[in-house]
Amino acid sequence: MMRTPPRRDLPPLSALKAFEATARLGSLTAAAAELFVTHGAVSRHIRALEEWAGAALFERAGKRLKLTEAGTRYRDEIGGAFDGIAAATERLRASAGKPRQLTINALPTFAMRWLLPRLARFQQMEPQVELRLVTSDEAVERLAHGSYDIAIRREAAPVPSGIIGAAFMEEREIPVAAPELLARMPVTVPADLSRHTLLHADTRPGAWSRWLAAADAEDAGEKAARQDFDHFYLALQAASDGLGVALGPLPIIADDIRAGRLAAALEGPALPSRPYCWLVPEAQATDPLIAAFCTWLEEEGASGDT
Repeated sequence: MMRTPPRRDLPPLSALKAFEATARLGSLTAAAAELFVTHGAVSRHIRALEEWAGAALFERAGKRLKLTEAGTRYRDEIGGAFDGIAAATERLRASAGKPRQLTINALPTFAMRWLLPRLARFQQMEPQVELRLVTSDEAVERLAHGSYDIAIRREAAPVPSGIIGAAFMEEREIPVAAPELLARMPVTVPADLSRHTLLHADTRPGAWSRWLAAADAEDAGEKAARQDFDHFYLALQAASDGLGVALGPLPIIADDIRAGRLAAALEGPALPSRPYCWLVPEAQATDPLIAAFCTWLEEEGASGDT
Protein backbone atom coordinates (compact mmCIF):
# COMPACT_ATOMS: atom_id res chain seq x y z
CA MET A 1 0.00 0.00 0.00
CA MET A 2 1.49 3.32 -1.08
CA ARG A 3 1.84 5.85 1.72
CA THR A 4 0.72 9.42 1.20
CA PRO A 5 3.64 11.85 1.47
CA PRO A 6 3.40 14.06 4.55
CA ARG A 7 1.83 17.47 4.11
CA ARG A 8 4.34 20.31 3.82
CA ASP A 9 3.91 23.04 6.41
CA LEU A 10 4.52 26.10 4.24
CA PRO A 11 3.69 29.76 4.80
CA PRO A 12 1.66 31.64 2.15
CA LEU A 13 3.68 32.22 -1.02
CA SER A 14 2.69 35.90 -1.05
CA ALA A 15 4.26 36.33 2.39
CA LEU A 16 7.44 34.55 1.30
CA LYS A 17 7.74 36.73 -1.82
CA ALA A 18 7.24 39.90 0.24
CA PHE A 19 9.88 38.87 2.77
CA GLU A 20 12.42 37.74 0.16
CA ALA A 21 12.11 40.94 -1.87
CA THR A 22 12.34 43.20 1.21
CA ALA A 23 15.31 41.29 2.63
CA ARG A 24 17.15 41.42 -0.69
CA LEU A 25 16.39 45.05 -1.53
CA GLY A 26 16.52 46.38 2.03
CA SER A 27 13.39 48.47 1.59
CA LEU A 28 9.64 47.99 1.82
CA THR A 29 9.18 50.62 -0.87
CA ALA A 30 11.56 48.90 -3.31
CA ALA A 31 9.96 45.52 -2.61
CA ALA A 32 6.49 46.95 -3.24
CA ALA A 33 7.64 48.39 -6.58
CA GLU A 34 9.14 45.07 -7.67
CA LEU A 35 6.07 43.07 -6.67
CA PHE A 36 3.57 45.62 -8.02
CA VAL A 37 1.73 45.93 -4.70
CA THR A 38 1.42 48.67 -2.09
CA HIS A 39 3.89 49.43 0.66
CA GLY A 40 1.23 48.48 3.21
CA ALA A 41 0.58 45.12 1.54
CA VAL A 42 4.27 44.17 1.80
CA SER A 43 4.33 45.20 5.47
CA ARG A 44 1.21 43.13 6.23
CA HIS A 45 2.62 40.07 4.47
CA ILE A 46 5.85 40.28 6.48
CA ARG A 47 3.99 40.64 9.79
CA ALA A 48 1.81 37.66 8.87
CA LEU A 49 4.94 35.60 8.14
CA GLU A 50 6.49 36.60 11.47
CA GLU A 51 3.29 35.60 13.30
CA TRP A 52 3.12 32.31 11.39
CA ALA A 53 6.78 31.52 12.21
CA GLY A 54 6.69 32.87 15.75
CA ALA A 55 9.94 34.75 15.12
CA ALA A 56 10.90 38.34 14.37
CA LEU A 57 12.51 38.66 10.95
CA PHE A 58 13.22 42.40 10.99
CA GLU A 59 14.18 44.93 13.62
CA ARG A 60 12.20 48.13 13.14
CA ALA A 61 13.55 51.55 14.08
CA GLY A 62 11.19 54.16 12.69
CA LYS A 63 11.14 53.68 8.92
CA ARG A 64 14.36 51.68 8.90
CA LEU A 65 14.42 47.90 8.66
CA LYS A 66 17.25 45.60 9.66
CA LEU A 67 17.25 41.84 9.38
CA THR A 68 17.45 39.92 12.62
CA GLU A 69 19.84 36.98 12.88
CA ALA A 70 16.91 34.63 12.21
CA GLY A 71 15.80 36.78 9.29
CA THR A 72 19.27 36.69 7.75
CA ARG A 73 19.42 32.89 7.94
CA TYR A 74 15.94 32.58 6.48
CA ARG A 75 16.75 34.96 3.62
CA ASP A 76 19.85 32.98 2.66
CA GLU A 77 18.01 29.67 2.78
CA ILE A 78 14.90 30.61 0.79
CA GLY A 79 16.86 32.65 -1.77
CA GLY A 80 18.31 29.44 -3.16
CA ALA A 81 14.86 27.86 -3.16
CA PHE A 82 13.47 30.73 -5.25
CA ASP A 83 16.36 30.29 -7.71
CA GLY A 84 15.60 26.58 -7.90
CA ILE A 85 11.91 27.22 -8.63
CA ALA A 86 12.83 29.67 -11.41
CA ALA A 87 15.28 27.19 -12.96
CA ALA A 88 12.80 24.28 -12.74
CA THR A 89 10.10 26.41 -14.34
CA GLU A 90 12.40 27.33 -17.21
CA ARG A 91 13.21 23.66 -17.78
CA LEU A 92 9.50 22.80 -17.71
CA ARG A 93 8.75 25.41 -20.36
CA ALA A 94 11.64 24.12 -22.47
CA SER A 95 10.34 20.52 -22.23
CA ALA A 96 6.97 21.73 -23.50
CA GLY A 97 8.60 22.76 -26.77
CA LYS A 98 9.01 26.45 -26.05
CA PRO A 99 12.42 27.81 -27.16
CA ARG A 100 14.82 28.13 -24.24
CA GLN A 101 15.64 31.71 -23.31
CA LEU A 102 18.98 32.62 -21.76
CA THR A 103 19.07 35.98 -19.98
CA ILE A 104 22.47 37.65 -19.56
CA ASN A 105 22.72 40.69 -17.30
CA ALA A 106 25.94 42.54 -18.15
CA LEU A 107 27.64 45.85 -17.47
CA PRO A 108 26.67 48.38 -20.18
CA THR A 109 30.15 49.20 -21.49
CA PHE A 110 31.21 45.56 -21.45
CA ALA A 111 28.03 44.56 -23.30
CA MET A 112 28.39 47.19 -26.02
CA ARG A 113 32.16 47.05 -26.56
CA TRP A 114 33.01 43.38 -26.05
CA LEU A 115 30.06 41.01 -25.62
CA LEU A 116 27.74 42.07 -28.44
CA PRO A 117 30.40 41.81 -31.19
CA ARG A 118 31.07 38.20 -30.09
CA LEU A 119 27.60 36.99 -29.11
CA ALA A 120 26.83 35.68 -32.61
CA ARG A 121 29.52 33.04 -32.07
CA PHE A 122 27.61 31.53 -29.16
CA GLN A 123 24.33 31.85 -31.07
CA GLN A 124 25.84 29.74 -33.87
CA MET A 125 26.72 27.08 -31.29
CA GLU A 126 23.20 27.12 -29.79
CA PRO A 127 20.85 28.27 -32.57
CA GLN A 128 17.75 27.02 -30.74
CA VAL A 129 18.34 29.36 -27.79
CA GLU A 130 16.83 32.84 -27.52
CA LEU A 131 19.47 35.14 -26.09
CA ARG A 132 18.22 38.09 -24.02
CA LEU A 133 20.80 40.72 -23.10
CA VAL A 134 20.02 43.15 -20.27
CA THR A 135 22.47 45.88 -19.23
CA SER A 136 22.85 47.01 -15.64
CA ASP A 137 25.59 48.06 -13.24
CA GLU A 138 23.49 47.22 -10.16
CA ALA A 139 25.03 44.86 -7.60
CA VAL A 140 24.06 41.26 -8.35
CA GLU A 141 22.56 40.70 -4.91
CA ARG A 142 20.05 43.48 -5.63
CA LEU A 143 18.79 41.89 -8.84
CA ALA A 144 15.44 40.11 -8.61
CA HIS A 145 15.63 36.35 -8.21
CA GLY A 146 14.85 34.72 -11.52
CA SER A 147 15.52 37.91 -13.50
CA TYR A 148 18.80 36.62 -14.96
CA ASP A 149 20.57 33.36 -15.71
CA ILE A 150 24.10 34.76 -15.87
CA ALA A 151 25.38 38.10 -14.64
CA ILE A 152 28.68 39.64 -15.74
CA ARG A 153 30.40 42.02 -13.37
CA ARG A 154 33.89 43.15 -12.52
CA GLU A 155 35.31 41.14 -9.65
CA ALA A 156 33.98 41.91 -6.19
CA ALA A 157 34.74 40.06 -2.98
CA PRO A 158 33.18 38.22 -1.36
CA VAL A 159 30.77 36.62 -3.82
CA PRO A 160 27.23 37.11 -2.46
CA SER A 161 25.61 34.20 -0.65
CA GLY A 162 23.75 31.82 -2.94
CA ILE A 163 25.80 32.80 -6.01
CA ILE A 164 28.85 31.17 -7.57
CA GLY A 165 31.23 32.74 -10.05
CA ALA A 166 34.66 32.84 -11.61
CA ALA A 167 36.90 35.37 -13.35
CA PHE A 168 37.14 34.87 -17.10
CA MET A 169 39.03 37.91 -18.41
CA GLU A 170 41.69 40.27 -17.07
CA GLU A 171 41.62 44.01 -17.74
CA ARG A 172 44.39 46.59 -18.19
CA GLU A 173 43.88 50.36 -18.45
CA ILE A 174 45.81 52.70 -20.75
CA PRO A 175 45.19 56.30 -21.90
CA VAL A 176 43.34 56.43 -25.23
CA ALA A 177 42.07 59.20 -27.49
CA ALA A 178 40.93 59.87 -31.04
CA PRO A 179 43.83 59.44 -33.50
CA GLU A 180 43.17 62.93 -34.91
CA LEU A 181 43.56 64.51 -31.45
CA LEU A 182 46.85 62.71 -30.82
CA ALA A 183 48.12 63.78 -34.24
CA ARG A 184 47.52 67.43 -33.29
CA MET A 185 48.74 67.12 -29.71
CA PRO A 186 51.08 64.13 -29.41
CA VAL A 187 51.62 62.40 -26.08
CA THR A 188 55.10 60.94 -25.87
CA VAL A 189 55.51 60.91 -22.07
CA PRO A 190 52.92 60.98 -19.25
CA ALA A 191 53.69 64.65 -18.53
CA ASP A 192 52.24 65.57 -21.94
CA LEU A 193 48.79 64.69 -20.60
CA SER A 194 48.80 68.05 -18.79
CA ARG A 195 47.93 69.70 -22.13
CA HIS A 196 44.86 67.54 -22.61
CA THR A 197 41.41 67.19 -21.07
CA LEU A 198 41.18 64.04 -18.97
CA LEU A 199 37.80 62.31 -19.21
CA HIS A 200 36.50 60.84 -15.94
CA ALA A 201 33.56 58.49 -15.31
CA ASP A 202 31.54 58.26 -12.10
CA THR A 203 31.24 54.50 -12.55
CA ARG A 204 35.05 54.15 -12.34
CA PRO A 205 35.96 56.48 -9.49
CA GLY A 206 39.64 57.12 -8.88
CA ALA A 207 40.78 55.44 -12.10
CA TRP A 208 42.82 58.39 -13.34
CA SER A 209 44.35 58.97 -9.89
CA ARG A 210 45.56 55.38 -9.76
CA TRP A 211 46.99 55.47 -13.28
CA LEU A 212 48.76 58.82 -12.81
CA ALA A 213 50.29 57.59 -9.56
CA ALA A 214 51.55 54.43 -11.31
CA ALA A 215 53.02 56.62 -14.08
CA ASP A 216 54.58 59.00 -11.53
CA ALA A 217 52.66 61.83 -13.23
CA GLU A 218 50.37 63.25 -10.54
CA ASP A 219 51.44 66.79 -11.54
CA ALA A 220 50.10 66.25 -15.07
CA GLY A 221 46.75 65.27 -13.63
CA GLU A 222 46.59 68.44 -11.52
CA LYS A 223 47.40 70.68 -14.51
CA ALA A 224 45.14 68.95 -17.04
CA ALA A 225 41.59 70.08 -17.71
CA ARG A 226 38.89 67.71 -16.52
CA GLN A 227 35.50 66.60 -17.84
CA ASP A 228 33.18 64.24 -15.94
CA PHE A 229 30.57 61.79 -17.19
CA ASP A 230 28.08 59.76 -15.21
CA HIS A 231 28.91 56.58 -17.07
CA PHE A 232 32.04 55.05 -18.52
CA TYR A 233 30.68 54.38 -22.01
CA LEU A 234 30.02 58.13 -22.36
CA ALA A 235 33.63 58.91 -21.49
CA LEU A 236 34.80 56.43 -24.15
CA GLN A 237 32.44 57.95 -26.71
CA ALA A 238 33.75 61.42 -25.84
CA ALA A 239 37.29 60.17 -26.38
CA SER A 240 36.30 58.75 -29.80
CA ASP A 241 34.80 62.15 -30.68
CA GLY A 242 38.06 63.96 -29.85
CA LEU A 243 36.97 65.66 -26.61
CA GLY A 244 39.92 64.42 -24.58
CA VAL A 245 41.83 61.42 -23.23
CA ALA A 246 40.09 58.56 -21.42
CA LEU A 247 41.44 55.57 -19.59
CA GLY A 248 40.54 52.73 -21.92
CA PRO A 249 40.42 49.14 -20.71
CA LEU A 250 42.05 46.41 -22.75
CA PRO A 251 40.72 44.12 -24.09
CA ILE A 252 37.32 45.86 -23.99
CA ILE A 253 38.40 48.57 -26.46
CA ALA A 254 40.59 46.36 -28.66
CA ASP A 255 37.99 46.46 -31.46
CA ASP A 256 37.90 50.28 -31.29
CA ILE A 257 41.67 50.45 -31.64
CA ARG A 258 41.68 48.01 -34.57
CA ALA A 259 38.95 50.05 -36.28
CA GLY A 260 40.81 53.33 -35.75
CA ARG A 261 38.15 54.89 -33.53
CA LEU A 262 40.64 55.11 -30.67
CA ALA A 263 44.41 55.01 -30.37
CA ALA A 264 46.69 54.41 -27.42
CA ALA A 265 48.15 57.71 -26.24
CA LEU A 266 50.89 55.82 -24.40
CA GLU A 267 51.85 52.16 -24.32
CA GLY A 268 51.96 52.14 -20.56
CA PRO A 269 51.84 51.67 -17.78
CA ALA A 270 49.03 49.22 -18.60
CA LEU A 271 47.51 49.28 -15.14
CA PRO A 272 45.80 46.01 -14.07
CA SER A 273 42.20 46.47 -13.00
CA ARG A 274 39.50 44.19 -11.59
CA PRO A 275 38.84 41.20 -13.87
CA TYR A 276 35.45 40.36 -15.36
CA CYS A 277 33.53 37.50 -13.75
CA TRP A 278 30.47 35.45 -14.56
CA LEU A 279 28.03 35.01 -11.69
CA VAL A 280 25.25 32.43 -11.53
CA PRO A 281 22.63 31.58 -8.86
CA GLU A 282 23.92 28.44 -7.14
CA ALA A 283 20.70 26.54 -7.85
CA GLN A 284 21.25 27.00 -11.60
CA ALA A 285 24.96 26.20 -11.72
CA THR A 286 24.44 22.67 -13.04
CA ASP A 287 22.13 23.74 -15.87
CA PRO A 288 23.91 22.52 -19.05
CA LEU A 289 23.11 25.63 -21.10
CA ILE A 290 24.23 28.04 -18.40
CA ALA A 291 27.41 26.02 -17.88
CA ALA A 292 28.04 26.08 -21.64
CA PHE A 293 27.74 29.87 -21.77
CA CYS A 294 30.13 30.31 -18.84
CA THR A 295 32.64 27.99 -20.53
CA TRP A 296 32.25 29.99 -23.75
CA LEU A 297 32.98 33.23 -21.86
CA GLU A 298 36.14 31.70 -20.43
CA GLU A 299 37.28 30.52 -23.86
CA GLU A 300 36.59 33.92 -25.45
CA GLY A 301 38.33 35.71 -22.60
CA ALA A 302 41.41 33.51 -22.96
CA SER A 303 41.55 33.70 -26.76
CA GLY A 304 43.87 35.94 -28.70
CA ASP A 305 40.88 37.73 -30.27
CA THR A 306 40.55 40.23 -27.44
